[in-house]
Order: sequence, then structure tokens, then C-alpha cells
Amino acid sequence: MNNPHLKEQVDSRRTFAIISHPDAGKTTITEQLLLFGGAIRQAGTVKGKKTGNFAKSDWMEIEKQRGISVTSSVMQFDYDGKRVNILDTPGHEDFSEDTYRTLMAVDSAVMVIDSAKGIEAQTKKLFQVVKKRGIPIFTFINKLDRDGREPLELLEELEEVLDIESYPMNWPIGMGKGLEGLYDIYNKRVEVYRPENNNGERFIPLVDGDIPSDLPLHKDSVYKQVLEEVELLVEAGDEFDTEKIARGDQTPVFFGSALTNFGVQTMLETFLQFAPSPYSHKTEEGQEVSPYEEEFSGFVFKIQANMNPAHRDRIAFVRICSGTFERGMDVTLGRTGKKIKLSNVTQFMADARENVEEAVAGDIIGIYDTGNYQIGDTLFEGKLKVQYEELPSFTPELFMKVSAKNVMKQKSFHKGINQLVQEGAIQLYKTYLTEEYILGAVGQLQFEVFQHRMLNEYNAEVIMTPMGSKIARWIDPADLDERMSSSRNILARDRFDQPLFLFENQFAMRWFADKYPDVELKSLM
Repeated sequence: MNNPHLKEQVDSRRTFAIISHPDAGKTTITEQLLLFGGAIRQAGTVKGKKTGNFAKSDWMEIEKQRGISVTSSVMQFDYDGKRVNILDTPGHEDFSEDTYRTLMAVDSAVMVIDSAKGIEAQTKKLFQVVKKRGIPIFTFINKLDRDGREPLELLEELEEVLDIESYPMNWPIGMGKGLEGLYDIYNKRVEVYRPENNNGERFIPLVDGDIPSDLPLHKDSVYKQVLEEVELLVEAGDEFDTEKIARGDQTPVFFGSALTNFGVQTMLETFLQFAPSPYSHKTEEGQEVSPYEEEFSGFVFKIQANMNPAHRDRIAFVRICSGTFERGMDVTLGRTGKKIKLSNVTQFMADARENVEEAVAGDIIGIYDTGNYQIGDTLFEGKLKVQYEELPSFTPELFMKVSAKNVMKQKSFHKGINQLVQEGAIQLYKTYLTEEYILGAVGQLQFEVFQHRMLNEYNAEVIMTPMGSKIARWIDPADLDERMSSSRNILARDRFDQPLFLFENQFAMRWFADKYPDVELKSLM
């Protein structure tokens, strides 16, 4: 590494995902972080549908209507000498594929937990993906402005359900209507919820673990109880361990309220201090490519059509793994060996986009795509010639037959299907002989979003006929005999022309295995 400027730039990057169960408040916390970074002037809220203030990270029409995130959004801002890339992921379990792939593109994660509900099913699932990658995870326990569960109980649940050590960076002084503030263990201060009740002070420094006795808060019975709880935590709890945090074995825990913007800035500043700069990335051959490598490389982890419906644009999101991107540079697309000039490239600053002149490892760039890219593609400069590890694909569980309602609009129907399928959230199959279209997805909401987008973005009304749940299994073309197909196992082709069976149930699969014992069937994951 002989380029100190590149090293300095890479070391200033912090690229992380926000994960949670739906409605735990992660989109709201994203808004507040953008506010601190000066990327937006006013935090929109997904609750404020009547006002027209929608969350800046929820750009799709259906997201605004439902008040949920169903796509991963990418936003960037500068704060305290760091260039921050946030990836706000869908919380809804039907969109787990998009989230899983996004988690391959980050160096750390912030997990948002509802203080009243604790750890919910989707949080647990997403945490396991992060844990498997061994990346640092920071926890924000949200909604302190409402009555919730006891803080100690929430920490115990973290350790028992997620099997990770927790270290409370701060501790609530009351909650709900009785919320008075946060006892900041790490920064040795008290953060006051209502400064006007404490001589206008927002942060009160601690002296020997206590605040000055002349402040009204000092006499509060809840505050006195918190002093006892903190003493117990410091004596009996886990020690703060930066090495364990780096391995993902300990999570620093912050309490606060994203909606009232309380405790968020403290979490952000401490997070930026301990979150890692960009990691090395593994290639398919098992080699590691350093972020400080001079030549540019990156991989496509997401494709999104119609982010600007007026322009019918398609954007391939690329995580830069090494070197420097410069506008107009030539790169090679690993899968095809094709040379591509990267001229029209964008970055996302909240709800605005800016053309990128330069970006380095850790940054996320959006490349305007005319159909060149697929999810998982590697791009590299010069002689680097790398292929990064394959991104996860999921075997769908639910299936629908789909056709155009208006036969005169076949062109927009086919264009819409092809573009939306390339985003990777739904899978497309054709029956082997009749070539009827079948869609596969991991959750029902995917179909609703597909139908909505086909109508609103491609003016193509579709007829969708449920086929229920099926078990998809791929077969080697060399082993295939069309007569293997029956009413219990539909023979189809995927979009790469590979043959597969859609089995009615486990019984149909066992029947097939008994009849054809030498035929091996495969699933995606």
C-alpha cells in the first residue's frame, strides 16, 4: 500500500445496515441520522401520510401507502470527519432476500429493538445472518418515550435469545411519560430528556458517577434507583471489550427514542468511533482483496428498476471493495469479460442523487443499467481479475401463474416482468411445454408489490392465479426425461433455461425419489 491518500479516504468510511422487525422504528432512526448529517432539513415520518411527509428512504409508491419499507435504500452523508453509507433494509420478512444480499455489502450493522416488544422473529433471523458474517453489531433499544419492558429484562433477552454479550452504553432514567433522561455510562454524563426542567442543560457531566446535587433531577426517586442499577451493572455485568465487538461477540447497547430524536446523536457518535472501516473481501478462490488495493473492484448486490418512474431508469447498486472509482473509467464485467465505461454513476444523499466523480472502497455507487448487470456480478479494473463470492439466492415457497390481462399490451407486460425479475425479489419460470409464466417468491407481499408495480410503472394489468406452496427442486438436464412430469410435479424452466420440478408436497417428492433413485435434485439454499 503506497497511496496514503487512498488509505486515509478508505479509513474514513463507515458502511452499515439498519436491521429490525417491521415497525421497530428503523426508518425513523435513519431519518434522524440523515438530519444530523445535514442530508435533510426535516425528518419525514412514515406515520404522517396525511401531511405528505414520507420517510426519505421510502421512495416507492406502495411504501408510502402502506408506511413500510419493502426495498433496501442507500443513503450517504458526512459526519464528524467520517463518510457514512447507510443501507436501510426492509423489515418485512417477505423481503428477506433483498435484506440478506444487502447484509453482504456492509461492514457492520445497527439492530433496532422496540422497548415494549423486545426481540421479534424477523430481528432474530436477520441477526443470525449478521452473526454468521462475524461483523460488529450495535443495538439501539427504541421507543423509550412509551412505556416498555424493564431494561434489565431486555438485556437478558438479548443474551439468551441471540447468544451475544451485551454492554449497556447508557441506561434509561424512567420511560414513557416518566422519561427523564439517560445515564450515559460510556461518556460519563447524563443526557436530559427535558432540558428546560434542569436549568436548560442537555448534557450534565458526572463527577464521581453523580450529577450536581443542586439540580432538580438529583432529587428524583427514579434517578436514585438508576444509580443503584448502574452500580450493579458496572460490578456484575460484562466488561466493555473492543475486540469482542469487532468479532461480533459483544454488542454495545444504546437506549433512546428515534421519534423524539433522543439518544440518537450519542449513539451515532459512539458508533462511528467503534464501527470498522471497510474490510477485505473474499473471492470465489478464497483469496482476500484488500480495500487498499490500488485497482478498482466491486460487486452488484442489488438492482432496482424505476427509482425515477419518469425516466424508466434501472440502477445496479455496487459495493466498492477496493481502489478508487473515477467517473468515465473502463472496467471489466467478470461474468461476460465485457469492457464497460462507467460514465453515468450516481450516489444517494437522502432523497437527492448526485453524479459521482470519485468514490473509494466502502462506498456504494449506483450505475445506470441498460440490461448489462445481474445480482452478484463482479466489476474490476485492469489486471485485477477477481470474482467475488456468490451472493445468496433463496428457493421460493409460494407460486402464482401470471398473464397479461390485455393481450394488446404484451410488450409492456414482458418488459415489466423481465425488469422486475432481474431485481432478484421474485423468480420467473416457464412451464416446460406450454411456456406459461409462473412467478415464485418467498412471501405473499412480494406478489402484491409485483402486481402494483406492473400496473403503476409499466401500465400492464396482470391476472395472477395462486398455485399455493410448492417445493422447487432443480434437475441436471442430462438426467431429465419429460415423462418424469406429472400432476404432482410440474416441469418448468427457470430464467436461465435450467429445468426444475415444482412438487406439490413432501409426499410427491418422496414418491419421485423412490421412482428415480439415481436422480439428484437440488435447491438454491
